[in-house]
Amino acid sequence: MAGAGGGGCPAGGNDLQWCFSQVKGAIDEDVAEADIISTVEFNYSGDLLATGDKGGRVVIFQREQENKSRPHSRGEYNVYSTFQSHEPEFDYLKSLEIEEKINKIRWLPQQNAAHFLLSTNDDLRINLWHLEITDRSFNIVDIKPANMEELTEVITAAEFHPRQCNVFVYSSSKGTVRLCDMRSSALCDRHSKFFEEPEDPSSRSFFSEIISSISDVKFSHSGRYMMTRDYLSVKVWDLNMESRPVETHQVHEYLRSKLCSLYENDCIFDKFECCWNGSDSAIMTGSYNNFFRMFDRNTRRDVTLEASRENSKPRASLKPRKVCTGGKRKKDEISVDSLDFNKKILHTAWHPAENIIAVAATNNLYIFQDRIN
Repeated sequence: MAGAGGGGCPAGGNDLQWCFSQVKGAIDEDVAEADIISTVEFNYSGDLLATGDKGGRVVIFQREQENKSRPHSRGEYNVYSTFQSHEPEFDYLKSLEIEEKINKIRWLPQQNAAHFLLSTNDDLRINLWHLEITDRSFNIVDIKPANMEELTEVITAAEFHPRQCNVFVYSSSKGTVRLCDMRSSALCDRHSKFFEEPEDPSSRSFFSEIISSISDVKFSHSGRYMMTRDYLSVKVWDLNMESRPVETHQVHEYLRSKLCSLYENDCIFDKFECCWNGSDSAIMTGSYNNFFRMFDRNTRRDVTLEASRENSKPRASLKPRKVCTGGKRKKDEISVDSLDFNKKILHTAWHPAENIIAVAATNNLYIFQDRIN
């Protein structure tokens, strides 16, 4: 991927120019809370794309078949089905701070012959569901202490291994990841592997524990690696090495000096997700100002792009963006003091086989593809 001054990002050995494909969503600056997209995911083939929002609505988009009269239509997604998972009808739920929203959409891996699903119904438990048994689930992780005053961490994300249905991982607010094997016991209260990066004592601050909390964990398609996202960075771990990540990519390090104000406006608690491309050679995650970041694992180059309606002309190329941290600002750069923290990319998805990406920005779903697609 090209840096801020480059033109694109290589994937699979080719220099690619990302361009706008389409955008789904209303042009409305006064967005209702229920309309905010809370998850986005491609299915295993990439022909379907699902979104969920905080109002409990799920929309399934289907990829357009090739149309000779519209040569650029291939890659466009149109609404295939919609449904409401629940109705937010009880006001007392809000007083209990219970959010009725679609937290995650996870298509079953094609190799998951056992048809199991994981769910985190609260911050302290993980349940296992079988698709043919809908009236009950099986609790496989429970970290709730007998005395809640002794609570030191909560579960933040969980995912099955893409090739071994007996293996799953879950992350915590203390910046750790535990790998569990369901063959060892029914209740996976003991992990098989424990992934944690040692903290540098010299860099510890009041915000250290907050920014080290892992907001997302994703296995690579090969199953050899996993990726974790914390507040400032995304890390790649080799499952055979628990002591430290093999790669660390800084997402928006320029915000480290802004942690105090980000704490005051609660942005420091935002939960950014991350995703792999189909070949595991590149990763993507979001940032503020509707920026999203891509990292090429082979070349170690990166690029910052923006999801914006102002630049959403058909087949328009995305221009790399760069944030200026001080001094004289160059043309096309944006000052870190000018970033809009109300515009944030928390959810992204990458087509499993092609260079097509979906980016959720508030109530809008942006779809981009490379020019040669």
